[in-house]
Amino acid sequence: MGIFGMLRRDDTAKATARRAMKEARSGETTDGGAVQRLIDAIRDIGLDGKLTYSSAQEFARKAQRGRARKHPEKAVRRIIRSHRRGVTAGGFLTGLGGVITLPILLPTNVMEFYVQATRMVGAIAAVRGYDLDDEEVRVRVLAALLAEESGDVLSSVGLGPVAGAAARGVAGRFTNSPASAVVNAVGNRMVKRFALRSARLFGKAIPGLGGVLGAISDSRQLNRIAKTAKASFPQVA
Repeated sequence: MGIFGMLRRDDTAKATARRAMKEARSGETTDGGAVQRLIDAIRDIGLDGKLTYSSAQEFARKAQRGRARKHPEKAVRRIIRSHRRGVTAGGFLTGLGGVITLPILLPTNVMEFYVQATRMVGAIAAVRGYDLDDEEVRVRVLAALLAEESGDVLSSVGLGPVAGAAARGVAGRFTNSPASAVVNAVGNRMVKRFALRSARLFGKAIPGLGGVLGAISDSRQLNRIAKTAKASFPQVA
């Protein structure tokens, strides 16, 4: 059972995603609210795995099989290709039914997309030598989900744009796990961005065409996140 089947059968995950989108639209987000619960779930499933959905570390090990064992960048390319296929399929299926099914499937698609993106970023970090149990690394993985905006979010909690560039003591000063400031920034921005994308699709989301548009949109966004992940986690010497 893949991430699509797992989340679509998980009523709690779907309800959390719906409430998070509603909360983000209203602007009434709170600590411990639906947006924060959504980010916590995305982080935990994406990095640590759940049921038959493999963790980022496990995925990294699989990507390093064969010749990729001695060539980390080959493993990184494998990781990106695999997750691009996953989010493209998710975007296509979400928009396939047009305006009839989009409101129902979109909240789950939000979670599916970011769980896969989180695992992709975590797997890239693992391949390049980072410890996914390290609190700073986990915060940086979440920040990478914002693509080009990640640097601004990291600087707000005293971290530089590249892992290892800041003093190691910074992570120890986080008040929550992970830093609440990063969780709030990531949650609010990414859910609003996804909601905006859905609004743009509604006028065009006729059956078939909506699926194509959704697939293209998700694939492009994942590519931006992948670019940020590669820049944020340079190879450990």
